[in-house]
Amino acid sequence: MKELNQKLAIVQTKLKTKKTSYNAFGKYYFRKAEDILEAVKPFLLEQGVSVIISEEIIATDPVPTLQTTATISDGENAIHATAVVGVDLNQKGMQTAQQFGAASSYGKKYALGNLFLIDDTQDADGSNDHGKKSNVVSKIKKAAKTPITKDQMEKAKEYVIAGGNVNAIKTKYKLTAKQEKELNGQKANTEKAS
Repeated sequence: MKELNQKLAIVQTKLKTKKTSYNAFGKYYFRKAEDILEAVKPFLLEQGVSVIISEEIIATDPVPTLQTTATISDGENAIHATAVVGVDLNQKGMQTAQQFGAASSYGKKYALGNLFLIDDTQDADGSNDHGKKSNVVSKIKKAAKTPITKDQMEKAKEYVIAGGNVNAIKTKYKLTAKQEKELNGQKANTEKAS
């Protein structure tokens, strides 16, 4: 398995993918799964690996949901990366097959991106809000305020003891008044000790 990890690391480090498609509406270039696969092909024989993509429907309610798995294998061992994408059945101007095809394309692109560590933050397709910025921002803020679990609380205590800021934790997790008091008490105890 160590050998396959090294081969994958070589591909991840050297892989360069171009954005060959243009969105005239949004005025940006983006990459597709086909761009990633084209860039990966020279590494296959060179590293003695193969890459396959598989898809399955993992849910149908409330929307059909596809799980796409990208796999790199050396014939003995395999490393997998997945992406989960919902199918928008209300997308106007598309037939059902096209709606599934669009979701499939996104799933492949993101599974491959996960496997090969392709940073999509610089990709306009990954960051373009198509006029829905406020909706995206509200979803991010909502996701950022998830309740903290016991394990995460323990890690938060360790973070505070090491000099971390309680406000930084609050940007990521929703803390109860008791939890916040406990973390601030931890910080005060650490400051007294030093």
